[in-house]
Amino acid sequence: MKQIICCCALAMVFSLPLAAQRITPAAERFSAYLPLLKGKRVAIFANQTTVVFDRTHLIDTLSKQGIHIIKIFAPEHGFRGTADAGEKVDNSIDPATGIRVISLYGKNRKASAADLADVDILVFDVQDVGCRFYTFISSLEEFMESAIKAKLPLVILDRPNPNGFYVDGPVLEKPYRSFVGMQSVPVVYGMTMGEYAKMLLGEKWLDSSLHGAMASFKLTVIPCGNYTHKSRYTLPVKPSPNLPDMSAIYWYPSTCFFEGTALSEGRGTEHPFLIFGHPSLPKNLFAFTPVSREGAKDPKLKNQLCYGWNISGTAEDAEAAIQQQIQLKYLLKAYELFPQKDSFFLGKPGAQPTAYFFNKLAGNASLMAQVKSGLSEADIRKSWQPALKQFKAIRKKYLCYPDFE
Repeated sequence: MKQIICCCALAMVFSLPLAAQRITPAAERFSAYLPLLKGKRVAIFANQTTVVFDRTHLIDTLSKQGIHIIKIFAPEHGFRGTADAGEKVDNSIDPATGIRVISLYGKNRKASAADLADVDILVFDVQDVGCRFYTFISSLEEFMESAIKAKLPLVILDRPNPNGFYVDGPVLEKPYRSFVGMQSVPVVYGMTMGEYAKMLLGEKWLDSSLHGAMASFKLTVIPCGNYTHKSRYTLPVKPSPNLPDMSAIYWYPSTCFFEGTALSEGRGTEHPFLIFGHPSLPKNLFAFTPVSREGAKDPKLKNQLCYGWNISGTAEDAEAAIQQQIQLKYLLKAYELFPQKDSFFLGKPGAQPTAYFFNKLAGNASLMAQVKSGLSEADIRKSWQPALKQFKAIRKKYLCYPDFE
């Protein structure tokens, strides 16, 4: 029988009212997991968000406590979190620690048998933003498969989901599976990494060839303290170069769809995912020019004057912190105003629906068709509900924390 250990009860013990307590990432709950690592050769999946007490890198802290970390695995954007979205990252040596860093967003996305041959236990600790097309849950899935194949135990140090207070969006259909969406979950799935891992295992969504080995796989989820799915958690470190603040993180599930269109999604500006537009949109709209920046060396529409929207600092931006649904109004308005409708969605005319990046982000071809047909936001949202209801029933089985409903 497979072993899933989730010390959920520990997250429920409060000596003060919840509002008065700081949400504690699992990485700071040393007594809950250090005994699992003592005397072991440890490999950790980590990046710049793998911090304790908001600023100290966990790898430095564990090393000082005598934990033997022999290698680091890194996701998209690299160990230090500075690489562009989609930029392939090579293996390296971390100059601060001298530990070898193996990129799982370069030549390989899975840890190989050779990578794991000298490892006793694996640790996973990165900050997610709770959006299906944010690739860290895909990395988690493939890291779990590597652990199962290598017969290694895996410890997930859970972190709060900043978008974990709602579930919304189209649910992915299998033909549109890619690294920006590997499972039939909605765009916003309302789960922490630990909960998501339990679901992958419990629903047998991992590689079918590993189902036999799953029986002996030991997954340990160390929960956060003082967290519920009603919490609003402010990230202490930006999770990637183009999500620099909470406004961008809250709007990302809505405005990332622009990545699959001709419009700039704001990379190369000071407010990615809060600024978006195109040179051919009406000139009475907000004007901006994407330029080369760290994390966006060659942004879409680089050095071109664009017209569109800047919702940073607006009343709508402030409302994003409390909204509990994806907003489609800007996508629909942009399509309405775009003069060349046949080139709004990126892709070759006549290509198969699965070839369009927009459809990979949406997880289906329906949303594109709905936008083209002029369907209202309310009617589009209505079409999502049957699949959302089914997913919510699955999700409930794997929650470690009190839900928002």
